Amino acid sequence: MSKKKKVRFGEPVNWRKELSLLPGYIIVTVWIIFTAAFLFWILAASFSTSREIFSGNVFKFESGFHLENYVSAWQAQNVSVFFANSLLYAVVACVGVILISAPGAYVLSRFEFFGNKVIKSGLIVAMSIPAVMIIMPIFALTTQWNLKGRILLIMLYIFLNVPYTTTYLLNFFATLSRTYEEAAAIDGCPPAKTFWIIMLPLVQPALVTVTIFNFLGVWNEFFMALIFASSAEMTPVGVGLLQIVNSMKYTGNYGGLFAAVIIVFLPTFLLYIFLSEKIISGVTGGGIKG
Repeated sequence: MSKKKKVRFGEPVNWRKELSLLPGYIIVTVWIIFTAAFLFWILAASFSTSREIFSGNVFKFESGFHLENYVSAWQAQNVSVFFANSLLYAVVACVGVILISAPGAYVLSRFEFFGNKVIKSGLIVAMSIPAVMIIMPIFALTTQWNLKGRILLIMLYIFLNVPYTTTYLLNFFATLSRTYEEAAAIDGCPPAKTFWIIMLPLVQPALVTVTIFNFLGVWNEFFMALIFASSAEMTPVGVGLLQIVNSMKYTGNYGGLFAAVIIVFLPTFLLYIFLSEKIISGVTGGGIKG
């Protein structure tokens, strides 16, 4: 058995190795500084007036903090409606994707049957097709079947994320030991119950990670919503921000615009802050063999 190398504090630094990594450190540091400065500027602008924004004095707060920008964005500029729509789409779509993809990934990874490899290859092909190439067939079918409203967008978000989610979960189910299923079969547990009660909880890190990715994808989705969101009442945040930007030529409330950006950005930021460890464990967990 190989002995684990103990990490000792006070060991001499390998300067040659550190110098070889210096370009990477510089690139990451510059990127962090640029991103942080950009975000802090937007945050400061959300508390400023339009005059302060155009004069470049957003960090001075000469006229104080304008919290009314957030009230205006939430109420007058309909950010509350956009926010609620995106939250509805993201939550329902994520649940629907897991209900379809998890059983599919389990069956494809644990059972051999005719067409198994064809289905897996089809999922990879579906992931590689750009959305712009399928927009016309989808539009034609939805028009023919008279599909519209929030139900249409939710269905699109579910079906578009099923190939990626199923492919992502395949490796996690494949690494689980078959002793779980054998023990459940000996106890008389049917396969379906074995999946929901035993096997699905074992891939919880992967489920959390892929759900976060799907949530962010649906929350930030723009193209499908631009085509199929037929009214302001069903518009999500991506298209909603575009409408707010277009309205700036009439209102001139740029402080409210940046406040809307902060409101829209906040859920994704909180997800990264509080669930970063879950994301990392879910991404790396597929390489652990059971």
